[in-house]
Amino acid sequence: MAKKNFSNSYIFIYSAVLVVVAALILTVVSVSLKPMQTKNQQAETKQMILKTIGIESTRDNAAKLYAQHITESTTPSGLPYYTYSEGVIIPLKGTGLWGPIWGYLALDGSSNVVGAVFDHKGETPGLGGEIATDKFAHRFIGKTMDEHPIYLTKNAEKDNPYQVDAISGGTMTSNGVTAMLEKAFFDYRDLTEEREEDEQ
Repeated sequence: MAKKNFSNSYIFIYSAVLVVVAALILTVVSVSLKPMQTKNQQAETKQMILKTIGIESTRDNAAKLYAQHITESTTPSGLPYYTYSEGVIIPLKGTGLWGPIWGYLALDGSSNVVGAVFDHKGETPGLGGEIATDKFAHRFIGKTMDEHPIYLTKNAEKDNPYQVDAISGGTMTSNGVTAMLEKAFFDYRDLTEEREEDEQ
């Protein structure tokens, strides 16, 4: 049986067609999965927000519980925040060692932290990745965002309302958390001050 010899142009065209077909297939799959991905992301966000006020939820019931307990609002400058029966929940966004970090703080009417939750995209497991644990989040409960932003530091003073123990071996991530807390403090300062005045 004679062996077929293909010209360079034939090989080039054949390869190009394969690349185009593969790209089209990937695009179709990506577009078709986008609504599901968006829905999952929205459910995960609602779960995080609910968790700050002590409500555990699943992807299946998060939307229902969220509608029952959370109200979405914006500041006069257009920044999003959330209200619940006892106060407000403010979003946090920042940058860690390897990428984005984020979270939510639930504050009562006196700007005391009653709940917190954090997550990350690629911090190192066992080091910076510890911000996603309940153990880390619980360090914030009882702290306050009234006159000064909360910040992470080594050997934090237990009775200091603004200090939280930094992550051992996660200096860059700790600095990132401090930076996003400081940004949130100034972004939402008018909001928290207004609520404190209402409480008085």
